[in-house]
Amino acid sequence: MARLFGTDGVRGEANVTLLPEMAYRLGRAATIYFGRDLKNGEQPVILIGRDTRLSGQMLEAALTAGICGAGGRAMLAGVIPTPAVAYLAKKHHARAGIVISASHNPFHDNGIKFFGGDGYKLPDSVEDELESLVRRMEAGEELPRVKGSRIGEIEPRPDLLNQYIDFVLSTCEERFDGMRIVLDCANGAAFEAMPKILRQLGARVKVIHALPNGININDDCGSTHMESLQKAVLEFNADFGIAHDGDADRCLCVDEKGQIIDGDHILVMCATDMMQEKRLPYNTVVTTVMANIGFHQAVKAAGGRAEITQVGDRYVLENMLKNGYKLGGEQSGHIIFTDYSTTGDGLITALQVLSSLKRSGRTASELTAMMTTYPQLLVNVKVATKEGWEENEAIKAAIAKGNAELGETGRILVRPSGTEPLIRVMAEGPDQEQLNRICQEIADVVKKEQG
Repeated sequence: MARLFGTDGVRGEANVTLLPEMAYRLGRAATIYFGRDLKNGEQPVILIGRDTRLSGQMLEAALTAGICGAGGRAMLAGVIPTPAVAYLAKKHHARAGIVISASHNPFHDNGIKFFGGDGYKLPDSVEDELESLVRRMEAGEELPRVKGSRIGEIEPRPDLLNQYIDFVLSTCEERFDGMRIVLDCANGAAFEAMPKILRQLGARVKVIHALPNGININDDCGSTHMESLQKAVLEFNADFGIAHDGDADRCLCVDEKGQIIDGDHILVMCATDMMQEKRLPYNTVVTTVMANIGFHQAVKAAGGRAEITQVGDRYVLENMLKNGYKLGGEQSGHIIFTDYSTTGDGLITALQVLSSLKRSGRTASELTAMMTTYPQLLVNVKVATKEGWEENEAIKAAIAKGNAELGETGRILVRPSGTEPLIRVMAEGPDQEQLNRICQEIADVVKKEQG
């Protein structure tokens, strides 16, 4: 049986593969697990936040029923960015935080992911414990139930969003008076918080894609579809553009010329600024194997160094905490500042990039030019199964052939998606046409062997 938890919680198509029955079991399991060491009568508090997906309320109701049925107190934050749940769970001494979101995925998908009471994502061992409890329920085992006065309660907390806004504002030492900014909220969880934050800091803000209706989250907008933001920045004659994803744990940007500033560029900008201010321990930034070759060159030219991890923000954070580093992230815009947050926070990231820009006294395009992006091609291959692809001889041979052709001027990285039935084929090098051909040759073999 496949593991219930993927790289970022439990995901699936809402009411098709991710059912309210599963949400109910997860709510019960979490309450049983996180309340196991409490004294009799003490209710474990579990904080729940969600993005703007149509299915969010359905899954929230099921989770809440499971929590209350096991004797817990469900603290409901409503629509709120994912990193807010991490921050607020810790602030309010909750036993855990739960986010109902599928991040950058289409609206029909949804997910349930957990933070511990310390604000960090759960280790695999705890997820395994929760999965064990869920599987026991599915097998018909009757786990203990509470009754009478021990039944849990629901605590709506619409005030929590403002607490999070105040926290994000506290992380920024600069003001942006007069700066013209276009903000793309992806019709997602940042639609209320981020416009308020930027305006309180003095910016002139044009907001796009901030009218969520349940089905338009990430729909040709946000950090995975930057075209409308690029267009709006040029039309508004803006100094800067900001795009979040559906749950606002990511941030990508656009300079005044409409050029995309991805996570690699953001890390270079912020690392350079932090080094100048003597705030970057060991002059080191943490990134993943997906970082562009140009990123490594730019960090080195600025006097820094990079630590490399496998793909996934949890591995970036693990390296940062182990070694005392303060800045890390991914090309996708999932950036972690451990001075401020226990997880990637797109709103804090945006403010840190803007602060770097303000302190530099330069235009955004001048900072963008600090890094030359080498052509990088990513092909997503939809597959029937991701199992066993690493040992497939035909796939290995295709990858080896591509690497031999690129030599030292480029590289190939093939890896499975952690959240979707995809195998991703990435190639990087100086010649775009060559990359197109090599990537497609490998993708064709993957599709034939795994599709």
